[in-house]
Amino acid sequence: MTKILIVDDEPHMRMLIQESLEEFEERGIVLLTTDNGDEAIASVRKEKPELIILDVMMPGMSGYEICNTVKNELGMKDIFVMMLTAKGQKQDKKQGMDVGADMYITKPFDPNEIVNKVAEILKIDIQAS
Repeated sequence: MTKILIVDDEPHMRMLIQESLEEFEERGIVLLTTDNGDEAIASVRKEKPELIILDVMMPGMSGYEICNTVKNELGMKDIFVMMLTAKGQKQDKKQGMDVGADMYITKPFDPNEIVNKVAEILKIDIQAS
């Protein structure tokens, strides 16, 4: 069963991403959400999602730290990490890539872009729905 984990401390942002990805749920993909780093790491360990959509700026553990933990400390290199953040500077992007992020998208974003990227990552033809 394919799983996507959405990690963002802002409830409206989690909701927006979840609503954007609803059509994937209709195809049996499970959408999981959490609002902090500790829960995100616990969820990754338990659920082993194929994809993590990860905010960078969060209280406690940042998205960079979560990504580093998943990719480097836990060695789960096969999990695709899409960082979604308002931090769009070159050094922010570099920091994301340095900790193992596979993709870096800046907010505000077009929900259709997220849908298309997720379809591409999970190799799902969304036109067929």
